[in-house]
Amino acid sequence: MAVAKRTKRVSSIDVAKLAGVSQAAVSRTFTPGASVSEETRNKVLAAAENLDYRPNVIARSLIQQSTKIIGIVMIRFQNPFYSMVLGKFTEKLGELGYRTLLLNIADSKGVDEALPMALQYQVDGIIITSATLSSTMAEGCVRSGTPVVLFNRYNSKGNVSAVFCDGVGGGRMVADTLLDAGHQRMAFIAGEEKSSTSRDREMGFVGRLKERGQSLYQRAKGNDYTYESGFTAAKDLLEITPPPDAVFCANDLIAMGALDFARGQMGIKVPEELSIIGFDDIPMAGWSAYSLTTVQQPIDWMVDATIERLMRAIQSPVAEIVIKKVPGILVERNSARAGSRM
Repeated sequence: MAVAKRTKRVSSIDVAKLAGVSQAAVSRTFTPGASVSEETRNKVLAAAENLDYRPNVIARSLIQQSTKIIGIVMIRFQNPFYSMVLGKFTEKLGELGYRTLLLNIADSKGVDEALPMALQYQVDGIIITSATLSSTMAEGCVRSGTPVVLFNRYNSKGNVSAVFCDGVGGGRMVADTLLDAGHQRMAFIAGEEKSSTSRDREMGFVGRLKERGQSLYQRAKGNDYTYESGFTAAKDLLEITPPPDAVFCANDLIAMGALDFARGQMGIKVPEELSIIGFDDIPMAGWSAYSLTTVQQPIDWMVDATIERLMRAIQSPVAEIVIKKVPGILVERNSARAGSRM
């Protein structure tokens, strides 16, 4: 059996010799914004093409003390919301000349294990989505000089910059929508129990119900932000007598599972007999099969604000900690009654 022989890696010295220029001229040619004459640039590029040379990005980053890599820590990679978020971060960071290192972890406990790995790659900054950061690890990042920004989460101690959608305000908005439509028996399906997003959405929802003289009729544990969790939780809720006449779900996937169980398994008419509202406004929420009323998170604004905060922190090690909260937007479709329908 023939074995492929590994050839020697072409270096900038080889390119310099073939082009008849200095090694420094080769380095300048492949450094964006560096000063180099057109004649020298053409010689270097021709020699590089002839030798199939590729610049050593890692070596250059050690010299420049910048890898131009941003670490993105993500738990729910399969969740459509976070898939959209990752795509937008990758695109917009790319426009700024940065590459992304994705660290896809199993659960929030894995964040403290993932961050040391990111730091080993000497990333210029870290964005943490769908998870929180322990105080110990936050302090470790500060000591390493690596800026961290939380996306769609915030740290209870406020010692890490964060950009997130106002879950409490969104929950209050949903409560008002359902109360104005005349609902009396309102339930909530939670996401991950320790998640700040689920907690805030429930807090806003329940708090507003109380302010308007109502109480939460039933609560179901979703345990996660999945379609399956919503399907199972809806079974627990809708077999109660009498069943809820409205359900607010911690996210859209849960709401879709609840919708399918209500209509497919119970034959319940939505929204005539039951209103269901989600949170996020993922693309599937607008599909005709669901036409889900939901609270939209302004992803573009949140991604831009996160990147802006991270870039400021990269440029200035003493940049202040900033917590940015943005309101959600109620998107009314056909899964929930409107007040005018009563």
